[in-house]
Amino acid sequence: MNASDLLTAELQTAAYIAATVLFILSLGGLKDQESAKRGVWFGIIGMAIAVFATIFGPGVAIGAVLIITIAIGAVIGAMVAMRVEMTGMPQLVAALHSFVGLAAVFIGLNSDLTAHHFPTHAEEVIHEVEIFLGVFIGAITFTGSIIAYGKLAGRIGGQAMILPGRHVWNIVMVAASLVLLAMYMQGAGSWTLYLMTLIAFVIGAHLVMAIGGADMPVVVSMLNSYSGWAAAATGFLLGNDLLIVTGALVGSSGAILSYIMCKAMNRHFLSVILGGFGNTTGPAMDIEGEQIAIDADGVAAALDDADSIIIVPGYGMAVAQAQQSVSELTRRLRAKGKTVRFGIHPVAGRLPGHMNVLLAEAKVPYDIVLEMDEINDDFPSTDVAIIIGSNDIVNPAAQEDPNSPIAGMPVLEVWKAKQVFVSKRGQGTGYSGIENPLFFKENTRMFYGDAKKSLDDLLTRIT
Repeated sequence: MNASDLLTAELQTAAYIAATVLFILSLGGLKDQESAKRGVWFGIIGMAIAVFATIFGPGVAIGAVLIITIAIGAVIGAMVAMRVEMTGMPQLVAALHSFVGLAAVFIGLNSDLTAHHFPTHAEEVIHEVEIFLGVFIGAITFTGSIIAYGKLAGRIGGQAMILPGRHVWNIVMVAASLVLLAMYMQGAGSWTLYLMTLIAFVIGAHLVMAIGGADMPVVVSMLNSYSGWAAAATGFLLGNDLLIVTGALVGSSGAILSYIMCKAMNRHFLSVILGGFGNTTGPAMDIEGEQIAIDADGVAAALDDADSIIIVPGYGMAVAQAQQSVSELTRRLRAKGKTVRFGIHPVAGRLPGHMNVLLAEAKVPYDIVLEMDEINDDFPSTDVAIIIGSNDIVNPAAQEDPNSPIAGMPVLEVWKAKQVFVSKRGQGTGYSGIENPLFFKENTRMFYGDAKKSLDDLLTRIT
């Protein structure tokens, strides 16, 4: 059965335009928490229109292979979406980026194997460049995303793997790819494309392996951008306008988000994507003092006396699935007339917006969830700061120790509050492996234990 009888080229173009508008509205809706759900629905509807318009468009033969493939993909996607937890969302996003990259590689290699006849030499050259760029970007996206998945899932260490002369190796590999492009365009054969693919696989893996754990949220956003550009390159290769527009939207938005996050972290974008994190120029400062523990009774008493409270959530809250307990604690404290707000760091968790999503899921009011720049100046006038599973984003070493790997990174200045309580499983370091002097300060008390169990225990004392 040929789909050309079901949808004309004109109707397909109209559907693509509608899908493009919905994708733009989706991005616009994701700008804040209140409209995020509507934005997600715009994206879902737009993608559904795009898929159906492509399947039933001209030149597509609907056969058993296509139907079975779509059914398998739909079932797997639904199962993954229903089973994944919020703690697994960052690595899921990285894994999905790898699929986009691999698809771009396969499409490019398939186009190379397919015979094409071009009216002019210029069109042939453009086609060859499109193949090369699509495969190059797709290959980097694929292996980079696989390494990011491994780091986020804890299967690969979060420390940056810094090889001697790594930047020189990157330059050499990129230069070799350009030479292979020139040879490919001169008719040297498909082996040049295959060799470039292998080199790009190595580049992608090497780039992400050289990036430390504290910068992984930026990496996820960056890979999102790469997957978009890979899709756009594939769109040019296939002559699909919607794929070009969608890829450009994803690529540009991911790049802008990565830049914004780097700026918020006082980091150079190129330094992050080239593995600049983790370098130190000398020994770290010695930490004086000791970690002093406190129990639920002590925390409850301090909260009872406090008028203003700021809660700083981190990845540990997601791991413990403590967001509902945090929401209930917030509700009870506000019912007592206390001012409770949340401070969100741009890279809290392991995915952009990770904490905002968790708090929204737990029905925490949007108006008390504030970004770092909005709330940082309020800590000196705050009675109690509660840190739930955060480490690097509240680390004063970023300001106090010029030799720290996170030196210069803006952090939430929680230590300026009158009292600080840190909900933490144990005395270990955070994801990036950096010690935190906050835990040793005189006004800090460690509330050890699983975040959810600790907060549930605290809730029995606050009525």
